[in-house]
Amino acid sequence: MKYDFTTILERKGRDAVAVDVVGDPNSLIPVAPREGFDAIPMWIADMNFPVVPTVQEAMIRRIQHPTFGYFNPSEEYFASIIRWQREHNDVTDLCRENIGYENGVLGGVASALSVLCSRGDKVLLHAPTYVGFTNTLHNNGYEIVHSDLVKDEQGIWRMDFADMERKLAEHKIHAAIFCSPHNPTGRVWERWEVEKAMELYKKYDVMVISDEIWSDIILSGHRHVPTQSVSEDAKMRTIAMYAPSKTFNLAGLVGSYHVIYNRMLIDRMNKETSLSHYNTMNIMSMHALIGAYKPEGSEWAKELCQVITENVTFACDYIRDHFEGVEVSRPQGTYMLFLDCGKWCESHGKTLDEVLRAGWEVGVCWQDGRAFHGRTHIRVNLALPMSRVQEAFARMDQYVFNA
Repeated sequence: MKYDFTTILERKGRDAVAVDVVGDPNSLIPVAPREGFDAIPMWIADMNFPVVPTVQEAMIRRIQHPTFGYFNPSEEYFASIIRWQREHNDVTDLCRENIGYENGVLGGVASALSVLCSRGDKVLLHAPTYVGFTNTLHNNGYEIVHSDLVKDEQGIWRMDFADMERKLAEHKIHAAIFCSPHNPTGRVWERWEVEKAMELYKKYDVMVISDEIWSDIILSGHRHVPTQSVSEDAKMRTIAMYAPSKTFNLAGLVGSYHVIYNRMLIDRMNKETSLSHYNTMNIMSMHALIGAYKPEGSEWAKELCQVITENVTFACDYIRDHFEGVEVSRPQGTYMLFLDCGKWCESHGKTLDEVLRAGWEVGVCWQDGRAFHGRTHIRVNLALPMSRVQEAFARMDQYVFNA
């Protein structure tokens, strides 16, 4: 490979929540590894790979000019997004006026909900559900109605369209959050699935917020289908959210964007996002996006997907061969696994809390899946060098599932 996905980075003390909060009793990883074990960060959804060099180069080049005053987003910024969407998602009709800056996807979701809903309205989400959606909706006064994803005979998570339709009708729902690819299950929806969901939303006059932040991290054999691409109606009823942050591990720089084609929604979102006077681009995040969305970034992202595919294959095969009673649906995108430990816990007389703690004590810093509406689930980040993934699974084997 041209780029480095094997170096083990020392992130402690380098502004990395993934390792800096490990062992803090008030954190999501409250137990520090016992003596002899280092922490392997496998919880929060950021990566443990060096960024594509063009990101640093673009930022360094800008830093060399010694003024950092007020600015407007450059033409290169918009051209970079338009080019990236064309080359990666076959989007050929995106224009500057369709792109709007967001400090983060969740902030964009909150603004979009303010445009589409009244406080107290019900919003449809699929479960399992990304905890960020849960917190954002609750904090802003909306009621979540879940439609559970179900596994088919091949163990693939699917939307239950009959359940979706029943709940849209019964609860008089007119707004939905659609996660594509889906977090935390890792489903990459097929075109027919997106089309059928959008037909339901059209039938019940539901406006859609489509979170597509994971759309660049697609595993081998799958392809992302932008929600706005499946029909003219879907294009006009959808506010789509994107960012380079997941793809290139730039969350600490802050900088996402929305794509909207509906003129009324463009005007309403522009107004709503202006009200706080905080939704303003940082000059370094602009240059980081420009650096990320260069041709080298495309090449780097393709290699990343290959690395993640290999990590997922290793992890799922290891679980199948070594962890009897632990179930996982092989993800098709993202770098997260959603392990179901229910059968294992039942057969071993253990609780999920005991499983989590056993991992934490040997430095497997995984995440409680109950916040994602997985009753017996653990969320595991595989965006690490293969050597670290292999070490983590060896520890799970020896100290957790076959201790």
